Amino acid sequence: MRIRASTMKTTPAAVPPRSRRRALALLLAATVLGGCATVGPDYAGPPALAVEGNWIQPDVALPAGTAPAELSRWWETLGDPVLERLIGTALERNLDLRQAMSRIDEARALRDRTAGARAPTVAAGTSVNRRRQSENGALPIGSLPGLDASQTIYDAGFDAAWELDLFGGTRRALESAEARLAATRIEAGGARMRIAAEVARTWFEAAGAARELLAQQGTVRALEQTLELARQRHALGDASLADVETVAAQWATANAGLPEIEARQRAAVLALGVLLGSGPDAELALLDVLPEAPTLSPLPVGERADVLRRRPDVRAAERQLAASTAEIGVATAELFPKLAIGAGGGFQALDTGDWFDSSSARFSILPMISWRLFDGGRVRAEIRAREAATERAALAYEQTVLAALGDAERALSDYRAGLESLARRDLALQASLRSHAHAQARYAAGDIALVELLAAERLLHEARQTQARAQSSAAVRLVALYKALGGGWEAPREEALAAADRARS
Repeated sequence: MRIRASTMKTTPAAVPPRSRRRALALLLAATVLGGCATVGPDYAGPPALAVEGNWIQPDVALPAGTAPAELSRWWETLGDPVLERLIGTALERNLDLRQAMSRIDEARALRDRTAGARAPTVAAGTSVNRRRQSENGALPIGSLPGLDASQTIYDAGFDAAWELDLFGGTRRALESAEARLAATRIEAGGARMRIAAEVARTWFEAAGAARELLAQQGTVRALEQTLELARQRHALGDASLADVETVAAQWATANAGLPEIEARQRAAVLALGVLLGSGPDAELALLDVLPEAPTLSPLPVGERADVLRRRPDVRAAERQLAASTAEIGVATAELFPKLAIGAGGGFQALDTGDWFDSSSARFSILPMISWRLFDGGRVRAEIRAREAATERAALAYEQTVLAALGDAERALSDYRAGLESLARRDLALQASLRSHAHAQARYAAGDIALVELLAAERLLHEARQTQARAQSSAAVRLVALYKALGGGWEAPREEALAAADRARS
């Protein structure tokens, strides 16, 4: 505990120089002893886990001479200027990211507070104390000649206190605070990664809905023309009323799908405004934008262990484990003696004219050793609690690693399936394009009626709509894959923040 020297209310003689030298020698010896030991276990790194090896998916292994995909700013590889603008704005203005930066500031302040415990505490003060003592009390002031019962005491000086870190409890606390700060920085990077992925996913959903809406509108127009032809044929007696009602039902079904697609597109655009740290209506102009579909291809992802070096959640869990390990030493230090040094000095007098005279000087130094010999087992219980917390942090790290690998494997499988589905939808669209081209040629030659051409056109629009859905789904799965692989995480950014903290401290 910290000991503060109390200010004496009498006027002592000046401390002899020899006594001051002994006090300074004692202070120096205590300082040397302060660095003699550090209790608690040293952090030796996270537990070793068997994560080496290849991915379950056989087609994601890198061919010889192929480098893994660039993941730090993956959205720039898609060639979509709208997406780049949206993510750039979100990374600057998103409120979740700004909260994450505030948490870094908080963790940094807590680290600085812990570091401040290594330095002495010095306080200065001055006082004027007017008092009157009883003439009939324990000290018979009334019967002592020359001693006035009323006094005014003038005092000015300082008090200093310093608890030496003999067994490294403060050093362990600082280790823990540093690890917590690093984890907070990493978690901020993880938030940055998640926001970039969420913006991209939302934009691809909005863009996919826009392409799907265009195809659905084409289907509705084709059915409108078909319905009009059916009504004309029914009026001429060439078609039954049942034929007209069948086409009318098809048109009504296709037309009923338009509001749902429009709602999905609008909801995505409104969500983009919030993600960018603005109002929901900030990006409504994107409703009139019809972006081109991104080019999607298999992603070279590198080794499985690379994911663990990139994923912010894994890196943050490792730093939390380091912090918990250091806190065992903080609790263990309570088992050992503590050395605190208090010092005080200044001037004290009964008259202002003598206040700062050399004969009014006072000085005191009070080294004190304290040791908790019996506390009902509270310290050892705290040590066991810290050890259990460290074991839990190690298990949490292992769980985070396994979850990260599972997330990456699942994202790889989903993206692979998305690419296969898109490839098949592309084949279907190409077949529909060829069929429509043949129908146009036959209609121009007079071989088929307009209703048959409209049927081919309707099938083409339906193929475009399903292909747009597959394209949007594959793009969203690509975003999920980049996120699962740690894409959007920038190690240089973390290193810059850490360097700034070191320079500040």
